[in-house]
Amino acid sequence: MVFNELQPAAFIPNPDNETFAVDLHTLTFPAHWREPVLDLYRSGRSEAARPWIKEVPIRSLNSLIRTVTPDLVTVDANASFDASQPWLYSRTDYPMRPLTRLVRAWLRGLAPSPEAWQQFRDTARTVDPEQLDWKPDTVDLLEHGLSPGGTCDPAPRLYRVLPEILADRIAAQPPYEFCGEHVRFHRVAVDARANGAELMSWPPLRHRTKVKDKDAQKRYGTHRDWRYSAVINVSLRTVPFSPVPRIYISTRIRRWVSGEVFMPGTRRVSAYLLTQQPFVEGGRQPGRFAVARFAWNRRTRQIEWAQSGPEGMLVRVGAIDNLPAAGVFAKEPDTWLDGRDGVEGGASYHTMMGWHGVGAGLMPAERRRLTEWAGAALAPEFVPAPPLVRSKINQNPAKLLTPKVPVPKKDATDEDVAAAVATNQLIDLDNAIRRREFAALALDGRPLTAVLLYQSTRMRDQLINAAEASLGLADHRDTSGPQLWSWSTPDLQVRIHARELGAFGAPLGTSDEPPKKGDEHITAIGQRRAAVAARLRDLAADLGETTAITFVELDGRDKFKHRTTDPKFAIRLGCADAGMVSQFFTPADQKPGDDDDDDSPFRVAAAWADGLRQLGMRLVPPHTLGDNIPDNLNQLAFWLVKRQVTGETERAQFTPVAVLIRPGRKGILGRTPTMTEWVPYPQLLIALTGQVRPDKLSTKDQQTKAVAAFVQNILYAMRSTPTLVVTHAHNTRSRWPWLTNTGLIPDRIQLGGSDGPTQRIKLFGHNLRLARIATNDRDETPQWWAPKGNESGGISKGLWKQPNGDGGGRVFYSTSDKPGTHTLSVEATKLTHRINAKGEPEIRPGKNAFNPELLEMTMLGFPDDSEAEYWAMFLHQQRFAEDYRDALALPLIQHVAELTSQYGLPHDDEPDGADEPAESDDDQAEHRPA
Repeated sequence: MVFNELQPAAFIPNPDNETFAVDLHTLTFPAHWREPVLDLYRSGRSEAARPWIKEVPIRSLNSLIRTVTPDLVTVDANASFDASQPWLYSRTDYPMRPLTRLVRAWLRGLAPSPEAWQQFRDTARTVDPEQLDWKPDTVDLLEHGLSPGGTCDPAPRLYRVLPEILADRIAAQPPYEFCGEHVRFHRVAVDARANGAELMSWPPLRHRTKVKDKDAQKRYGTHRDWRYSAVINVSLRTVPFSPVPRIYISTRIRRWVSGEVFMPGTRRVSAYLLTQQPFVEGGRQPGRFAVARFAWNRRTRQIEWAQSGPEGMLVRVGAIDNLPAAGVFAKEPDTWLDGRDGVEGGASYHTMMGWHGVGAGLMPAERRRLTEWAGAALAPEFVPAPPLVRSKINQNPAKLLTPKVPVPKKDATDEDVAAAVATNQLIDLDNAIRRREFAALALDGRPLTAVLLYQSTRMRDQLINAAEASLGLADHRDTSGPQLWSWSTPDLQVRIHARELGAFGAPLGTSDEPPKKGDEHITAIGQRRAAVAARLRDLAADLGETTAITFVELDGRDKFKHRTTDPKFAIRLGCADAGMVSQFFTPADQKPGDDDDDDSPFRVAAAWADGLRQLGMRLVPPHTLGDNIPDNLNQLAFWLVKRQVTGETERAQFTPVAVLIRPGRKGILGRTPTMTEWVPYPQLLIALTGQVRPDKLSTKDQQTKAVAAFVQNILYAMRSTPTLVVTHAHNTRSRWPWLTNTGLIPDRIQLGGSDGPTQRIKLFGHNLRLARIATNDRDETPQWWAPKGNESGGISKGLWKQPNGDGGGRVFYSTSDKPGTHTLSVEATKLTHRINAKGEPEIRPGKNAFNPELLEMTMLGFPDDSEAEYWAMFLHQQRFAEDYRDALALPLIQHVAELTSQYGLPHDDEPDGADEPAESDDDQAEHRPA
């Protein structure tokens, strides 16, 4: 359905209200505490590490507060030791004695060795919270300035304090109600690094499913209950070039673990706990859910609460006795969902734990009602933001492939249906031949030669079928297995050499013990890597030809009990050593409750298509914007491939990457700072595998300078031709600060750190245009719905803009339609029943909901708003490449750049649908979200 407006889940200050202030109590770290704490912390570290320690590690203390005293609000992710910047906020003057116990436990943890005992005691005499007093403070909740580009710049503390105040007001409302059913929300303690405040529905909701598996029936009976809650996040945000702050309200589903918690390696699991008694002596009964985390401790070989080891902070403050035993909680967390031993709570489910009977997400109609219910508590100080309006420019790109004709359903004869099906079969063949032409161009006359490492003949045959269907090869087959399939067409030779995966797909390490993180894991990777590379080289020598890509049927990450046993990264490295890119797909797996639906043919077809794209084949969407976009336009995207030293391999990586779609070139090109020229995309991917960050790029300043030099060199080389540069805010701004909202200026660019000079964009070429993309990572763009009646909402594809020129006329939003495979009604509910079209009550918690994200595009370097809108429409059209079944999350060039991370990292990003928000990918969480 076509809508002309979108309503963002955003609220702005009421222009009729001049002020919004609240009285709070604040506590500040005194300046004279800083050096004693730093000295204590340094004393517990090696001589080599001490010079690098510049900041007090407050994160562990904030985490302890989140668990033990959840009603306190921590503002700084790093201790400021500045009397003008409070660290703690509270509605009341919280007792100092329990807070003192927390601080002393934290200090002892900074230098836990027996030799540091005396220094700890000396530091504790100086750092004594009981010498402090809570100070009353009237906080202006609308305090802000303006950046040089005219963007609202709220006071830093408001990013934590304002959402907390508003979330309290939401929790104080009468329960959410629909169709006579009620859902009540409670506050949740969040970390100082979090993007706002959180509420969660409680008691948890229940969804019952039938148990079909006979082994599972022995454990659960004929039915199984799944529990879940709704979550509301409240965050303060800004929009580039807009002087008005925003409050975003986002809603989602949190699913609770049913049965024993699956503990993948040392990964921590979050427990949400609401207690009737204080966790620490002298404290107050919490009004919020506390959050504690537990994990497997390899040293003690037990499941423990974080910081709860023999000398852990939870032990020191006496809280461990008031928490459920971590090992017992991990075995039966659902027994606490309805209350046990004076505690209510549960363990948060993550998609790595296997299948869950409740689907993720909410559909737009229910999201609208829940958001409007929460938003009512923000009045009168905040009102809903104005709806976004649809761009009037033609929305859809031109087609390279022929669209299928619709197959009639209602009142159609068998002959009509058969005719439509026959027509679509011819269209599929014509499109496959066209696709084959693009593959031949990307390969530049070389044959398409692949190796297939399979586990089952069923999946092997499915990949062969996918190759034939994709490229129209069925009538050109020369050889039909069992080890070689080959096809000869007028424009392309295709050969697939199939071999069993065998031991290459086995878990890394020995059957008795998984490899430990660090050197042991790296050794296991190296051994598997060498074996794979040797096998592929031997195979190439036996075949007498060079292969370009390896397709690998490998179990998913959830099939490997420990993360360090997953061989995927080792296999990818081995393929790269043999000069090949690699594409993985998982075996057929019917999940419980899926009615034996088998989606493996679709997954294998997607893997084959992804493999062709890795070889550089692209169906770049032709725009429909005429002379508004130059014919010889270069599309250029930057991306930072980053891996922290705390990752699986404990080997850091930092590699800036540029990806280029150049007119007249047959494939995608790429480049890194160590390359002297552009190389084909497959060569770029291979070069990224296994890289380790050099020592000269170990600090933030060094990395920022390296990014600046790389970007400057690339832009200088492109200055003579029309070029659109696309950047990704979340990925890149930590090392290119100009990309923050407050850093942007419409016609200027700044390379290097925030103290560097800003220069006119035209100095880098009169034909240069820039676009900064922001996604909904950390709720940086709001959720949305298309208004439909009084309380319903729909989904609508299109390019949208702010009304009345807010955002300087340079900020646009792109949305897609829901995928063709997603059939859940936009009216479907999970929190309460609704009355469906048949007049019957209905609720659908077992289905995954889909809401396309609102992709924000800020256009820079344009002389006027109308030109910026045409280029924004160009990027919007670039999301709809025809070699993908559904719309891309990013414009094509940025999507291709993002995929380079798959070759730089041991694992792909966290799987979609994870219930826990991802933590910062930076070495420090950003204090001021964009």
